[in-house]
Amino acid sequence: MENVDYIIVGDGYAALFFAHQLIKNNKSFVLYSEGKKSASQVSAGIINPVVLKKFTTFWKAQEQIDFLKHSLKEIETYTGKNYLIEAPIHRIFHDENEQNLWLKKSGNEDLINFLDKDFKHLDVVKNSFNTGEVNQSARLDVNNFFGDFFTYFENNSHLIKEKFDYSKLNTSENTYKNISFKNILFCEGMGVKDNPYFSDIAVIPNKGHHIKVKLSTPIPENITIKKKHFLFPTYNGLYFYGGTYDREQLHHHIDDSAVEQLVKGLSEFYPYDFEVEEVNFGFRPTVKDRRPIIGRHYQNKNLYVFNGLGARGILNGCYFSKSLYEFIENDIPLDEEVSLDRFKETN
Repeated sequence: MENVDYIIVGDGYAALFFAHQLIKNNKSFVLYSEGKKSASQVSAGIINPVVLKKFTTFWKAQEQIDFLKHSLKEIETYTGKNYLIEAPIHRIFHDENEQNLWLKKSGNEDLINFLDKDFKHLDVVKNSFNTGEVNQSARLDVNNFFGDFFTYFENNSHLIKEKFDYSKLNTSENTYKNISFKNILFCEGMGVKDNPYFSDIAVIPNKGHHIKVKLSTPIPENITIKKKHFLFPTYNGLYFYGGTYDREQLHHHIDDSAVEQLVKGLSEFYPYDFEVEEVNFGFRPTVKDRRPIIGRHYQNKNLYVFNGLGARGILNGCYFSKSLYEFIENDIPLDEEVSLDRFKETN
């Protein structure tokens, strides 16, 4: 029988950032990954403290940005790479009203460090009303982040490449197959709906598509362009453009209407020819109050859930991984706004 401090079930941002907490605190663990690409693994990797539709920010934005940068430096000590891509977002303004709103909001105390007051004009793309730069925005190198983490897990005997079988979990003896554990953490995204212990948590699937395109005229490498969606360079000469949001069409194949929406959106500001080379989609686990769901099972006190990261998986996953670790190990209470307990009265 193998003994570990933790079993982690899942392989997205929640799982990996929590694994980082375990690595830096010298805890033993194994992580179960089915090997399918999670929503996290096909995500854009945008790190953004501003809601770019209304030019507002969100709860703990500065703390989350700061903590992410600190954590990525810690991760670099064992993977050998820093995955932060300094490519700030340039939001294309639709009209003068948006320019004026941006300027007005940039004086707000919660936005003064995020909204740059000096507008910029970009070459190549259409931006008649210029762009606003989001200070402290960046991207995560998603491909290498996951690839290097899984290599590290494999090299250190943390990774088990198989689907977790709930029927083999013995909660009275704290065993799973031939593994004895102290705690088990489920970070399954929308897969949680098949989990008999947490299937009733209030996550709502939000389907997102993105396309990889070949542009006939390249755009600058050191920025991320945003109008309706995000555009930035990725691998093999391709560019990422996406992603969409859809709570209705939840089948597990590509929606042609979503692809059309993306092609139309890109055509609005990119005036040259481009070819769609690849289409991907994933299901973001979202929550009505836009807060993650973190907590302990009501009966099985060493079973935990970390879910509902939504479209801010990187920031939420990184920041709240520490909150969850402190809750489990040191009994430091979770913030009421993210705790699973906030749903107790409604369930």
